[in-house]
Amino acid sequence: MTTDTLATPSPPDLAAIKQRQQAAWASGDYAVVGTTLQIVGERLCEAIDLRAGAQVLDVAAGNGNATLAAARRYAEVTSTDYVGALLERARERAAAERLPVTFQEADAEDLPFPDGSFDAVLSTFGVMFTPNQEKAAAEMLRVLRVGGAIGLANWTPDSFIGQLFKTIGKHLPPPAGLRSPALWGTEARLKELFPGQWVQATVQTFTFRYRSAAHWLDVFRTWYGPTNRAFAALDAAGQIALEADLLALAGQHNRGGPDTLIVPSNYLEVVIMKA
Repeated sequence: MTTDTLATPSPPDLAAIKQRQQAAWASGDYAVVGTTLQIVGERLCEAIDLRAGAQVLDVAAGNGNATLAAARRYAEVTSTDYVGALLERARERAAAERLPVTFQEADAEDLPFPDGSFDAVLSTFGVMFTPNQEKAAAEMLRVLRVGGAIGLANWTPDSFIGQLFKTIGKHLPPPAGLRSPALWGTEARLKELFPGQWVQATVQTFTFRYRSAAHWLDVFRTWYGPTNRAFAALDAAGQIALEADLLALAGQHNRGGPDTLIVPSNYLEVVIMKA
C-alpha cells in the first residue's frame, strides 16, 4: 500500500533568473524609454529633502534619472547598475551637463560598498525588479548610514505598467515562486522588506505621452527590454496575440482621445529613514 504525497515545489533558481533579467535589460535600449521618466527622479530627490554635499548611491540606476537629479543638487553621487551599457548612457548624459558622477557596475543584491557609506540611497523603477527582494532591501539598508534616507519609486500593481507586466505574464508566465516586482509598490510589502524602519509611501502619477497606442507599442517593443524579450520569445501567432492585448491595454487607459496617447500610471514614492 502506498501513500500519495504532494511534491514540494522547488524554490526558484534566483541566480538563473537574474542572468535572464540582466540579458533582458541589456536588450533594446532602455534609455529611450528611461529619459521620458526624468521627472520621477527630480520629485524623489525633493521627497527625501536631499542636501548639497550628501553622499548618494543610485541603485539599479539604468540611464541615470535619479543620478542626474541628485547631481544637479550638488550631491556626491555614485551611480550603479548591473548593465554596463545603461551606465554608459547615464555617463553620456552626465558629461553633457558637466555633472561629476562616479559610475560603477554593481549588483543591487551584492553592493560593493562598506556599511554606512551613504547619506541617501535612491532607486527609480530599478531595485524593484531584483529576484531576491529581501537581499536587495537588506543591501540598501546596510550601505546607508543611521539616520539616512532611502528614496524609491516603484510601480504599483494596479498601475498601467503593473498591468503591462500582468499582460505579458499571461503570454509568458513568470518563473514559479518568484515574487512580483509590483509588490514593491505596496506599503505592506515595503514594511516586510524594511522592518523596524520609518516608511512613508505616497501614490504619485507619471503620465506616458506618445503619438498613438501603436507608437507607444513600437517604442516599448523595440527598446524596453522586458517587452522586447517577450516578443522575441513568442512565435508569430503569439506575437500577434500579445500585440493585440497590449494595444487593448493602452486603449483602455488612454485619456488622450483618438489623436494621441496619454496614459497615467501610478507609482509609489517611498521615503524610508534608517533607525
